[in-house]
Formats: sequence, structure tokens, C-alpha cells
Amino acid sequence: MKLKDIPKEELELMGYDDIALIVLQESGKKMKLADIFKKVCEVLELPDNVLENQLMDFFEQMSINKKFIMLDNGFWDLQSRHKLDVVIEDSDEDEEVTETNEDIEEDINEENNDEDIFYDKDDETDDVADDDLADLMIVDDPDETNLE
Repeated sequence: MKLKDIPKEELELMGYDDIALIVLQESGKKMKLADIFKKVCEVLELPDNVLENQLMDFFEQMSINKKFIMLDNGFWDLQSRHKLDVVIEDSDEDEEVTETNEDIEEDINEENNDEDIFYDKDDETDDVADDDLADLMIVDDPDETNLE
């Protein structure tokens, strides 16, 4: 189907992405997004301000439509003309880490040597006498609040 063979009334009922599909099919090559939309606007005889005001909406339509693919340097083409290569990269997190006993011992020693960063030696409130805690009661269930 060629754009020139489609009546203007029918073109006006079509979406921009549908017309873009025909534009790319007729061109037979990849095109810049602005050039595709310019051709769509020409076919629909839209004023120049439509190109400027609705280019981002057109980009969104093209991005969502699975018939199109965005290529390098702002070019777009039909998905059917391109083979998808799926590349799965291994991340460092997926690699298995093996530690020796020496590594584990070093980690334990480092942990034991670390100072407690939450302990303030000058703060006297940390020194709570055991007598202050003698009257406290541990309640496992909130419903067991019967105090004698």
C-alpha cells in the first residue's frame, strides 16, 4: 500500500504511527525520527507548528509500538528488518566467591578489632545498674497485660 494511493479521509483516520509504518516501508531504509514525522505531517497537510508541538508525543508512540526499533544516532526503522541480539552480561555479584580459612580468620579479627562506633565512653547514661531493671517485666503477648 502506497501513501499516494490512500485517500486523504482515510489517512486522517489513521494514527501517526500507522502512517510512519508506511513511510518507512516506502523508503526502504532507516530514517531520523524528525524526518519520519515531517513526512507524516506533509502527508496529512498539517501546519509546521504541529511538527514542533507534537514531536515528543510521536516519539512516545514510536517507542511503545513494537513494529519500530530505535537505532543508533537517532535513527528509526521497522523491527521486521532487524534481528534482535540478546546480550546477557554477568555482573560481579553473580560470581561465586571462594574464601580461604585465612581470609575468614582475617575478617573475624578485623571485626573484633573494630571499635564500637555507637558507644560513647563519656556518656554516663550507658551505665545502667542492674537494680534499676529488677522491677521490669517481660510480656510476650500484648494481651497479657495483667499486672499484679
